Amino acid sequence: MSIEDDHIETSEDSIENDRALARTCFEESATRREEMQDSLEAWVEQFAERSNEARASAELQAWLDVQSRFHDYSYRNALLIKQQCPGATRVAGYNTWVNEFDRQVQQGESAIWIWAPIIAKQCPECGNSKSSHAGSDCEYAETPPGTWERGLVGFKPVPVFDVSQTEGEPLPELETTTHGDGMEDGLVRAFLDAAPELGVRATLVPPKEWTHGDAAGVCTDRSAYDCSLLVDVKDVENQAQVASVLAHEYAHALLHFDVEDPLERAKREVEAESTAYVVSRYFGLDASRSAFYVAAWEGDPADVICERFERITTTARTIIDAVAVSD
Repeated sequence: MSIEDDHIETSEDSIENDRALARTCFEESATRREEMQDSLEAWVEQFAERSNEARASAELQAWLDVQSRFHDYSYRNALLIKQQCPGATRVAGYNTWVNEFDRQVQQGESAIWIWAPIIAKQCPECGNSKSSHAGSDCEYAETPPGTWERGLVGFKPVPVFDVSQTEGEPLPELETTTHGDGMEDGLVRAFLDAAPELGVRATLVPPKEWTHGDAAGVCTDRSAYDCSLLVDVKDVENQAQVASVLAHEYAHALLHFDVEDPLERAKREVEAESTAYVVSRYFGLDASRSAFYVAAWEGDPADVICERFERITTTARTIIDAVAVSD
């Protein structure tokens, strides 16, 4: 299977094609680790090469859709889920489905392979585990391996399955993250309450006092008192829209308010729009007006694109977690 065949297609059949490929992806245990890593690197390389094409925006949005459903996953794992099962909504290991939810993986289903952290005692100098340290060039020997502290020493492939691949007892009702009619006021309040945690001071401004033209929200300055970023949002009647604007302004404030270089500011603008899209989708807000001008990233090498993906994921998770605690 080539990454080109897997990820360039943008027709209506692309999702079904991804699902079909999931039945054959990463099946060989002897080469699985290398194939997973190679597939991620190839996807990012191709994305970087085609950042000035419309299909890059479509690919970015497809990843962001998955990331919004798995906001606490790394962008690498979200990309792997996108490759193998783009419609996934909730994944867990085989034993978790059986023991915790009394559900069985249906016969013939292929696992979705993602990376899981390996936690072990590690060398304070090079970070290698005890087993890997002997074969490394590190000569650290100040403290014996038995006293080393546990930490992240690597990642390993692990199989998970989406709920759609299982059958059995109904899942327990999950605490919803969407907000329908009558709940928008609570979500706006949660965004406002989360502001201090994010280093932001947000103010809702009555329409009659709004002085920022057609803008729905702005990040105006940084407070001289406590260095908080000052965000103003027009307090319109549609509270779902107010919540959506708060999501956007928080993302913009955190990602590029203090960036002075005009070229990098334009690139961070795409990161902020992407972050706001993930946050909005997570909380069930309208994200249909999001625009991803990925052409701004044209010329960025793959490693820089990865840094941008990491910032999007980290910032979206930070905002979502802060708002969820306040909700």
